[in-house]
Amino acid sequence: MASASETVLNEVFSSKDLPTLPLIASKLLVLTAQEEATLTDIAGLIAQDMALSAKILRVANSSFYSFPQQIASINQAVSILGMNAVRSLVLSFSFLAMGNKKRQTLFDFERFWERSLVEAVGARLILDQVANSDPEEAFTCGLLQNIGQLIYAVTLPAQYDDVLQKARIINDAGNVTSVHDEERLEQEALGISHAELGYEIAKSWGFPENLLFPIKFHHQPLAYRGGNHRCKQNIRAAYLAGLLSNIFYSDEPERYHKQFRTEAKQLLGLKVLSINTVLKTIDGGIDQSARYFGIKINPVKSVAEILQEANLRLSLINLSYEEMNRELIKSKMELERLTEELSQKNRLLENLANIDGLTEVSNHRFFQHFLDSEINRAIRNDRPLSLLLADIDHFKKFNDTYGHQTGDFILKEFCRITKEVIREYDLLARYGGEEFAYVLPETSQEEAQIVAEKLRKTVEEVTFDDGRQSYHVTISIGVATARPGVEDFSKNDFIGAADEALYEAKNGGRNRIALYTPKKKKKWSLFK
Repeated sequence: MASASETVLNEVFSSKDLPTLPLIASKLLVLTAQEEATLTDIAGLIAQDMALSAKILRVANSSFYSFPQQIASINQAVSILGMNAVRSLVLSFSFLAMGNKKRQTLFDFERFWERSLVEAVGARLILDQVANSDPEEAFTCGLLQNIGQLIYAVTLPAQYDDVLQKARIINDAGNVTSVHDEERLEQEALGISHAELGYEIAKSWGFPENLLFPIKFHHQPLAYRGGNHRCKQNIRAAYLAGLLSNIFYSDEPERYHKQFRTEAKQLLGLKVLSINTVLKTIDGGIDQSARYFGIKINPVKSVAEILQEANLRLSLINLSYEEMNRELIKSKMELERLTEELSQKNRLLENLANIDGLTEVSNHRFFQHFLDSEINRAIRNDRPLSLLLADIDHFKKFNDTYGHQTGDFILKEFCRITKEVIREYDLLARYGGEEFAYVLPETSQEEAQIVAEKLRKTVEEVTFDDGRQSYHVTISIGVATARPGVEDFSKNDFIGAADEALYEAKNGGRNRIALYTPKKKKKWSLFK
């Protein structure tokens, strides 16, 4: 005789209303499970769906990723984002495409999609603060963690309405229903919780375990006993994202705010600064993601505003109804004014903080941030990373002989010329003085040597003419290449290697490049 859970699973799987994955998403899951699958194979598969390709390019070129250069093709998007990130985007779009089923039920479809998006953004922001994690994968985990609720609502609407009605009765009696209450009610009425149901559905779709187990354990993160570290991170991020969503959608935001702070530290070791970053940026991330993924949501308040209003309600509880309304309106208007003013200042400061004022290329601060990001991506995707340090030869003579205005002209013209040589997604940054850094993602030593020589030759052959006089400029370049995910890698050593190679290029006569090749007897390869 079949158990209650088996009976329910059979009903769900045989329902004509059970959502299915689009064909492209199903094929992608199969393809990415194959060890021999290449980025070219994945790009070719996605390119078959023009609408999906357009959506991926729209998100890839948005502030959701904040790449410094425009991504023009699916091949380029797959190359830059990597296999896991692209798979996560495809699954996210596929899930969101399931849409709302217009039927008379107690299940609030609009609220479900809003909360799913909040939890997706929350999970991504949380793992943004954790080293050696995959925030893009966490976004999908947050988005899909409650898929079992949606499945119940569309395949067994009457039975699930009974569960929702019982939860509503508990709430009406003044007892707030917790996650454990919901799971208990589901188990009693249906024999299986929405977390278990979502896990079984996702397993039938062929989800990898990094996405599969967060669905099963998102309410009980410590119940996962597997050894997959990435999976454990995703589970805990999904759970914490659920607490974040309760700040937005429960009647007790203060309680969940305190619980989130405590458990974020316990489960993922987040510091106070990282926790504050998540709480301060989640409302903006929700609004942006809603636009990029085409989801209509109600205006989202900041966590600070939600908590302020909650505290305000407590402080005004003894005021008359009219007095309370006046105070709330006044406080809200003032908060909106201050929030907008702060937002404008933050946008201006962020731009000023990342750009070199003279050359208008990225500054040293942004270079360090970008290099950290590319190192993490290289580790995730097991790809090489190259760094070039270039120095304008005898730059001091331009200042001493012709004046600082000429020196400034040389620096600005140098940046304009060399920026046209590198790829759109490479980074040019002013490292300091007349020294510049070029970060080349997914670039081998041989490829980096070609780029360096092209930069050197371009500068040598161009005439720097400021309208009064022409100048001949040459550069020396140090090249370092590493595979951060394989080698005993250190960021400081990586920069130091490029710097040593630059020194050797200058020491070897200038107007040449030097490759850092760490060997016992021979460390340098000079080229001109």
